Amino acid sequence: MRSLRTGLSLVSLLSGLALLVPAATASAADVPLRDLAAAKGKVMGTAVTGSKLTGTYGDLAGAQFNSLTPGNAMKWGSVEPTRGSYNWAEADQIVNFAEAHAQQVRGHTLVWHSQNPSWLTNGTWTPAELSTLLNDHIALEVGRYKGRLKAWDVVNEPFNEDGTYRQTLWYNGLGTGYIAQALTAARAADPAARLYINDYNVEGVNAKSTALYNLVKSLKEQGVPIDGVGLQAHLIVGQVPSTLQQNIQRFADLGVDVAITELDIRMTLPSDSTKLAQQAADYKAVMNACVAVARCAGVTVWGFTDSDSWIPSTFPGQGAATPYDENYAPKPAYYAIAEALGGTTTPPPTGACTAAYSVTSQWDTGFTGQVKIACSGAALSSWKADWTYGAGQRITQAWNATCTQSGTAVSCSNAAYNGTVPDGGSVTFGFNASWSGSNPVPAVALE
Repeated sequence: MRSLRTGLSLVSLLSGLALLVPAATASAADVPLRDLAAAKGKVMGTAVTGSKLTGTYGDLAGAQFNSLTPGNAMKWGSVEPTRGSYNWAEADQIVNFAEAHAQQVRGHTLVWHSQNPSWLTNGTWTPAELSTLLNDHIALEVGRYKGRLKAWDVVNEPFNEDGTYRQTLWYNGLGTGYIAQALTAARAADPAARLYINDYNVEGVNAKSTALYNLVKSLKEQGVPIDGVGLQAHLIVGQVPSTLQQNIQRFADLGVDVAITELDIRMTLPSDSTKLAQQAADYKAVMNACVAVARCAGVTVWGFTDSDSWIPSTFPGQGAATPYDENYAPKPAYYAIAEALGGTTTPPPTGACTAAYSVTSQWDTGFTGQVKIACSGAALSSWKADWTYGAGQRITQAWNATCTQSGTAVSCSNAAYNGTVPDGGSVTFGFNASWSGSNPVPAVALE
């Protein structure tokens, strides 16, 4: 996805802008990611939303990954929204799907400061009551899935950025001992499950990861059941910690497994070829670090498609963080993951499809434009064209595409009936827009 820029004026009614891009229907890895990972003794997982496990989403989740993590379905607020009233529907759905597809399940998460039910967070509890609540919740949830889950994120995000303990319901009520208590309760409920402590911004060697290291070391010395450390890895393009592999190794040297549990690598939108290439390199770097350490159990991406990613709603203006785009087409990051796992891939050809922007008519306050997408030597199963206006132009109407505009940024994606562009074929969409003063050519990116 390469942006081309030009200084030509759109006063010329048919000024064009062509963009060379990879084809979205290029074949994926010759071997599914799950099989490549299994051959290396690793897990290649993804977080999922239970209600979406049908159609293309379900097909990819089942075919490409050998481990599933419920994104929200096993959190306390989801399973016990009202005290004593339980909702296991989505959690059960995900576990059943995983078993039908010969996949592991990673339970997420038992003890956390967030996404708890209001009755718990708003209650007034003595330490004894809080201790009982903790034990009972873990016994119930872990016990429900005893023998069916490979691992649990037992304690999630216990530290602040400076390595001090996060002030939470559990820490404030029970002190640091809540962590050992939770791990011990989880072991009693399912002796076969692998028990993890999970946190973010602990991927490289820093104050927070060192605090986590010291905690795990102490727990091991005390004989507390702890099997692994989860490094969430919610990363930013170009910012993979240089000490990632070193950090994984130092935890492994404590005698615990390490897992990359929530990997995504976000960028400032819109995406372009440079950002996507860097993202692919970053995904490969993370995968390589895990592959290089024997006790790195594997990598789980936090959603495999941009349409199921938490990033845009949490970090406005950022996104495109997963290995597949919103239309389930594999991105360069997907091929990078496959290559890091030793797979051979057939990457999409370069320069196979073009997008030509033109103006068919223009008047004092507005103009009609169109974009023609054509392919030669490849094909598209879906497409999206992005550009940024430089002089306040505003799209007022579009046809043969769904167009949205936020500020100066425009994004147009295919309609339900014209996403396919065959080899040697083309599709065209059009729009009306307003302008005032000048109408310079925008930069266009085609996905």
